[in-house]
Amino acid sequence: MTLNEIKTLLDGEVLNLGPGLDALVPCAIASDMISDILMSCREPSLLLTGLTNNQVIRLSDMVDLVGIVFVRSKRPLDDIVEMARERNLPLIVTSKTLYTASGLLYNAGLRSSDI
Repeated sequence: MTLNEIKTLLDGEVLNLGPGLDALVPCAIASDMISDILMSCREPSLLLTGLTNNQVIRLSDMVDLVGIVFVRSKRPLDDIVEMARERNLPLIVTSKTLYTASGLLYNAGLRSSDI
């Protein structure tokens, strides 16, 4: 699945393109807890989260995130978006809840990250 397909499924808004919307997304993880993400993300993954602080961007330095989808219309501040630009990390915002966004992507064939 590509970032463009994900953006379309989630009626998302792109905040930062990163490598572009044609980038492939192999799997996803959904969480609002940094510790869970650190323990569960073992392969390149899309992160779905409501966290908008700088720690979620710094997390991409520790685990292989292919992008971040912010749920519930949560928008990171401009300095957070700039941090993502520096890392070439795609950012998307959706009004959907974490549960709904995860379900839509799962039903469209995007698998969960291996634990």
